[in-house]
Amino acid sequence: MGFAALPGADLIARGLDDLASGRRSAPALLVAIGAPRLRELGVEVPTHPFSCPERALYELLAEDGNDAAHSRYNALIRRLVSFERSLSCAAR
Repeated sequence: MGFAALPGADLIARGLDDLASGRRSAPALLVAIGAPRLRELGVEVPTHPFSCPERALYELLAEDGNDAAHSRYNALIRRLVSFERSLSCAAR
């Protein structure tokens, strides 16, 4: 199923590419967080080595010393949820 027109699709596509290439990036960690639901919705998510992608994403966002890691983390999670909901509706 194509999902390029869905909100957040660009971020999810980058995350899927990064996971497939073994890169530890914010999009890859976000996709790892959403992997169970994404797979349930028919998205082929590569396996990942992250035991706790939630913590890894937060730590990655905090690495730049910016105090906004918490808000950036929440914004990324909201984009993931928005994508998942849109994909679920599109699948009906």
